[in-house]
Amino acid sequence: MAKEKIVLAYSGGLDTSVILTWLKETYDAEIITFTADIGQKEELDGLEEKAKKTGASKVYIDDLRAEFAKDFIYPMFQAGALYEGQYLLGTSIARPLIAKRMVEIARAEGATAIAHGATGKGNDQVRFELTAAALAPDIKVIAPWRNEAFREAFPGRAEMIAYAEKHNIPVQASASKPYSMDRNLLHISFESGMLEDPWFDSSADDVQDMYVLSVSPERAPDQAEYVELDFEAGNCVAVNGEKLSPLAVMEKLNELGGKHGVGRIDMVENRFVGMKSRGVYETPGGTILFTAHRKMESITMDREVMHLRDSLIPKYSSLVYNGFWFAPERLAIQALVTESQKNVTGTVRLKLYKGNVMAAGIKSPVSLYNPHIATMEADPTQAYDQGDATGFIRLNALRLKVSSGVNGASGV
Repeated sequence: MAKEKIVLAYSGGLDTSVILTWLKETYDAEIITFTADIGQKEELDGLEEKAKKTGASKVYIDDLRAEFAKDFIYPMFQAGALYEGQYLLGTSIARPLIAKRMVEIARAEGATAIAHGATGKGNDQVRFELTAAALAPDIKVIAPWRNEAFREAFPGRAEMIAYAEKHNIPVQASASKPYSMDRNLLHISFESGMLEDPWFDSSADDVQDMYVLSVSPERAPDQAEYVELDFEAGNCVAVNGEKLSPLAVMEKLNELGGKHGVGRIDMVENRFVGMKSRGVYETPGGTILFTAHRKMESITMDREVMHLRDSLIPKYSSLVYNGFWFAPERLAIQALVTESQKNVTGTVRLKLYKGNVMAAGIKSPVSLYNPHIATMEADPTQAYDQGDATGFIRLNALRLKVSSGVNGASGV
């Protein structure tokens, strides 16, 4: 009788290296590992050999970077997504893509289950499993960290590190670098270890070796650098006049942003499962793109359309953060976002300097900004009669006067 097949989301890191062996022994199953290349760079080196050495019967390492940029990052940035006013959702947006591909592999291989190394305290377990529920409700999901026997065997990272050393599995985590890292095309995140203390200063000089994508603002060049981004229908299509794919745009902006110390965020966020957690993020290219996109919208989007879209940003961001990428409400909001972006076309010029991204010019062939109307000088177009404002103010003040007459002046 053929063994059960399980597709494991495999990073080659501490947790999934241990989980691969544990799954194989616990379920007497054939383990197929899947690693999504979404921009981890050198982290993928030697991964296939490592997975097979650890016990995988088959290894998938799929380059999903172009799909990640075009179908996930770009639509999310069109929506202006920013979780709790700070987080550009770098980890959150990668999970539905990974889970989607896992489901596709499970179908192709005849696997009955998928497995992941997300902990029972985190958001990723929800993101993986909600995606699987939306795309393949018949496929079982195995989450070792929610298995009591697994937790008893590995109560902390020290036990996992010891296990890995015993089985000759090389991992990045160590006593000298106890924090965990997660990297992709959009960002790299750091959490756990010394970062669990919110008073710990992640910008200190003696912590700079932790960072991967960017230099500290203090160590950035003393000379500012200008960059121009061209947009068509809300998507960046060129950098400094060079036409680029979404993937190439992200790679170029990461290089520029990292050079100038752009995009470092240290925050305590609210996880979907109920607790607060502290994370440090590097999102150099995403920060530039987010800023440029907002500037482009400022002269091309109708006021009410912009305000309507903006009112949906907290909801949209929460949907991405909480794992509802394939939920009908996210798709519905995305349709509105796509409509809102049809005229977001033109060029934005930004200045990068020591961690800052500053506006340095905007232009568009479909700009709604009219300097002749906005000018403080005489309006040659006669499109706006200042005298009309008297009636406008009087009508808007009417309900305030009536309320004050009945209830008394408020705030006095």
